[in-house]
Amino acid sequence: MALGSLVSGVAALALLDGSLYGIEAGAGCSHGLLGTVNTVFRVNGNGTTTPIANLSAFQMAHPVANPEPADFEPDGTWYSMIAVGGALYAVEPNHGELDEISLDGAIRRVVDISASQGHIVPTSLAYHGNFYVGNLSTFPVVPGSSKVLKFTPSGQLTTRVTGLTTALGLAFNDRGVLYALESDTVAGFPGPGVAGSGTVVCVNGDGTLNTVATGLVFPTGMAFGPDGKLYVSNVGFGVPVPGAGQIVRVDTSAHDCN
Repeated sequence: MALGSLVSGVAALALLDGSLYGIEAGAGCSHGLLGTVNTVFRVNGNGTTTPIANLSAFQMAHPVANPEPADFEPDGTWYSMIAVGGALYAVEPNHGELDEISLDGAIRRVVDISASQGHIVPTSLAYHGNFYVGNLSTFPVVPGSSKVLKFTPSGQLTTRVTGLTTALGLAFNDRGVLYALESDTVAGFPGPGVAGSGTVVCVNGDGTLNTVATGLVFPTGMAFGPDGKLYVSNVGFGVPVPGAGQIVRVDTSAHDCN
């Protein structure tokens, strides 16, 4: 696959109590970086960082029920993180779990997703009264094989949305409408031939989907801005050209759901 560089670094950022926090995805011996671990870290006012939680150690000490031996990273490959109610929450796709990270460094598993779902690669995370997790699924891509799971804070699970493909981002607008970012909607393996198949959809109350935007190139995340517009990280991976990444703005008003 001609996907260009797949170097992993900081996977997500979140603001909490006036401080900026980040989560690492590519550290640790399993990623070839001796003497490092995946952490949640705080960004200090002078630009330095302070680690607050050792994610690698937590995952190694607390294995999930159904890891995938053929596709396993002991240090994890963390992807999404959000701030909710004074704590940080992160979803880890490789092991399949949703965890709470306190600012004092304590880590608590909210739910072992692998226990009930197997290796579905849960990747995207949002919160709207409950936690919502979308999954990338495994390769080759099978259109319609991804979904959104709803978890209560106590870990009770239900399926909220089906029929998605490679769901790498979730976001709620100010009316509580759920949007999902599909990075690649073409069957098979990612590659140059499917670039431009990325899509944004919104979810109606009955679970049906409206297409909001098309033509995106391997988008990797999205969030609503204070202006009510949706901002998407486009050309997030797979293009071997430095500086090709973009932030694009999507006006969702013409195709909104109800």
